[in-house]
Amino acid sequence: MDIAIIVALVMFCGVFILLMAGTPISISIGISSFAAMCLILPFDGAILTSAQRVFVGLDSFALLAIPFFILAGNLMNNGGIAIRLINCAKMISNFLPGPLAQTNVVANMLFGSISGSGVASAAAVGGIMSPIQKKEQYDPAFSAAVNIASAPTGMLIPPSNSLIVYATVAGSVSISALFMAGYIPGILWGLGVMLVAGFIAKRRGYVADRSANKGQTLRILFDAVPSLMMIVVVIGGILGGVFTATEASAIAVVYSLVLGIIYRNIKVEDLPQIFLATAKMTAIVIFMLAASSIMSWVMAFTKIPALIASGLLSATDSFIVILLIMNVVLLLVGTFMDPTPAVLIFTPIFLPICMQFGMDPVQFGIMMVFNLSLGTITPPVGPILFTGCKVGDIKIERVIKPLLPFFAVIAVVLMLVTYLPAISMALPQSMGLVK
Repeated sequence: MDIAIIVALVMFCGVFILLMAGTPISISIGISSFAAMCLILPFDGAILTSAQRVFVGLDSFALLAIPFFILAGNLMNNGGIAIRLINCAKMISNFLPGPLAQTNVVANMLFGSISGSGVASAAAVGGIMSPIQKKEQYDPAFSAAVNIASAPTGMLIPPSNSLIVYATVAGSVSISALFMAGYIPGILWGLGVMLVAGFIAKRRGYVADRSANKGQTLRILFDAVPSLMMIVVVIGGILGGVFTATEASAIAVVYSLVLGIIYRNIKVEDLPQIFLATAKMTAIVIFMLAASSIMSWVMAFTKIPALIASGLLSATDSFIVILLIMNVVLLLVGTFMDPTPAVLIFTPIFLPICMQFGMDPVQFGIMMVFNLSLGTITPPVGPILFTGCKVGDIKIERVIKPLLPFFAVIAVVLMLVTYLPAISMALPQSMGLVK
C-alpha cells in the first residue's frame, strides 16, 4: 500500500477515534499528526519537525487579528452595544410580519458583523430577545430557531475570524477581498431566514407593531450610530488602505472599550475578567492552529491532497459534481467539527482541486466558511445550536423541527454561493481587490 494512503489513514482515523473518545479537537489533531509523521521520519526527526511546524504555523502577522477581534467581541458583549443594535434593528424591521423575530435576525446580522462571532451573537441578542418574545406570546421554539438560524451570519459578514484563518492557510489570499466577498452571501443568509420567519409569523398571527413615533425612531437610530460606526471605521479603514486587517482589529478593541466606558456599561474592575475570557478563547484557537500546522506539513510532504484530487478526478470530471461532493463532505464534517480546525484541515485538500478548475480562492473560501458555518447550528456539536437553546431556555429536541425550514433556505443560498461566482466576487472585483 502507498505510504501516503497509510499516513492518511493513521492521521484521519486517529483524529476520528480520539474525538469519539472525548479528546479535544486540537489534541486529537496534534497526536494523530505526530503519529503519522513518525511513519515517514525517525522519532527524533518527527519531534524536531513538529516543534518547528508549531512555531512556523503561528509566525504570521495576520493571526494577531484573532485575539484582538475576540477581545473586541467580549467588550461589545459587556459594553451595552447589543441592546442599542437590537433597538435599531427593531426600527428597521417593525413593519414586517413577526417584528420581534425579524428584529432578532437583523440584530444578529448587525452584532455579528461587528463582533465576528456567531456564538456571541446568539448569546447577546438571544438573551435579550427571548424574554421579550415570550412576553409577546411568541412560540419559544420558533424564537430560538430564528435566533439560532441567523446567528452565523456574523461569521460571513466581516470582520470574520474564520476568513482570517482561511487566508492564512490558503497563502496569498487577500483578507480585504475575503471580507468584501462575505457581505452578499452573509446578507443573503439573513434575508433567507427573514423570509421564512415572516412566512411562519404571518401564519401564526405575529403582527407588526408600528407604535413607535418618529421622535422615538430618530432617538433610537441616533443612539445606535456610534455602535454602527465601528463597521465604517474598521472596514472603511481596511479598504482605504489606512490600516491592515490586523491593525483594524486593535482599533476595534479601542473603539469598543471607549464606547463601553461612554455607555457606562464597562468598569475598570470588569476588565480583568474580560481579558481572562479573551485569553482562554484565544489560547484554544491558537493552539488549534499550532496543532493543525503539523497536519498540514504531513499532508504536503506525503502529497495527500494530490492523492485525494486524483481520486475525485478519476471518479468524475464534472466540476459541478466535484463541488457538490465537497459541499456534502464539508456539511458532514461541520456537524461534529468547529469551523477553524475544518478550515485548517480541508483547505489544503480541496483548494488545489478548485483552482485546477479555475475557481478563485476567494470564492472557495466563502463557500467553505458558509458551509462550515451551517455546521455550527447542526447537531451533534453545533455550538450556536447549544448556545441558542440555552439562552432561549428550551430543549434541543424541541428546536430541531422548527429549524428545518431555515436549514432548507440556507442550503439553497449555499448552492447559489457555490455555483454563482458573482455572489462572492462582485464586490471585491468592483473594488479592484481581485482580478
